Amino acid sequence: MTDYNLLSKQLEALAESSVNYLPLLSNCSALIYENLKDLNWAGFYLVKDEALLLGPFQGKTACVNIPKGKGVCGTAYEKDEIQLVDNVHEFPGHIACDSASNSEIVIPIHKDGKVVAVLDIDSPSYSRFSPEDKEGLEKLVKKLEELIDWGNWR
Repeated sequence: MTDYNLLSKQLEALAESSVNYLPLLSNCSALIYENLKDLNWAGFYLVKDEALLLGPFQGKTACVNIPKGKGVCGTAYEKDEIQLVDNVHEFPGHIACDSASNSEIVIPIHKDGKVVAVLDIDSPSYSRFSPEDKEGLEKLVKKLEELIDWGNWR
């Protein structure tokens, strides 16, 4: 079981050296990838021109652009809702950036009430993400929202 409180404290410690979005998202993706078991991708997509642009991540190569409303990430962005998908192959419009991914969780990230990015985590296992993972990752994203300085991103 993942200790999300510890991950949050580690994220805070990393933010002491920089709250700029790029290093903080980079280190956050590494924290997640190293501490959650059974993952093949953990990272961020950033909102750019009403679409999602690949940001810092850990794992295999990934899709660079995802249209709003397309796939799991685009749906999370459009609906501003967490998407927890037990079987991505059954998700309407799923974008297969990595054919080895079978389950996924995507959590919107906000600035001033608007979605500015999403956290995307994939697993090769079906039904990998539990309600506890959803709750813990949502809290981690809230901590990230408190810490991060988006500077002149857009």
